[in-house]
Amino acid sequence: MKIITALKTRTLLVSLIFVVGSSISMARTPSAEAIKQVIDRYEQYLNAGDTQSIMTLYSNRPIFMPQHSPAQVGHAAVKKAYDRVFATIDLDIKFTVYEIEINKNTAWARTSSTGTTRLLANGVKTNEGNNELFIFKKDNGDWKIHRYLFSTSTPRL
Repeated sequence: MKIITALKTRTLLVSLIFVVGSSISMARTPSAEAIKQVIDRYEQYLNAGDTQSIMTLYSNRPIFMPQHSPAQVGHAAVKKAYDRVFATIDLDIKFTVYEIEINKNTAWARTSSTGTTRLLANGVKTNEGNNELFIFKKDNGDWKIHRYLFSTSTPRL
């Protein structure tokens, strides 16, 4: 009886580890890799201050939700928001992708970013850290950023 109970307990434990582990790890599928590449390009374009290239990564109905700001809805508003950001700061950040979940033509990714922000007005550099949530939609076979939200994980002093 003790052996059966121990086997059931071990089986349950292994099952839980598998379920929990698979829910927090990034899937290694072609779609997940394509989404990771979009995030990598987004990082590159943010660090370059390149609004035009960033906009190519967004869907046809984007919403950008920056911290401490109203949601920016539509291409014109999102583009204007990035233009304002890049007129104010210079970024040098790196994204880490923790999760990518895919459900047909919709996906989401949980990331964090760390690095520095330089204020263009005075050249002051500060540490930068955020948690991000990307929602993607498949558009003509390509994954596009549909919604993007971030919040500071390294508050300013």
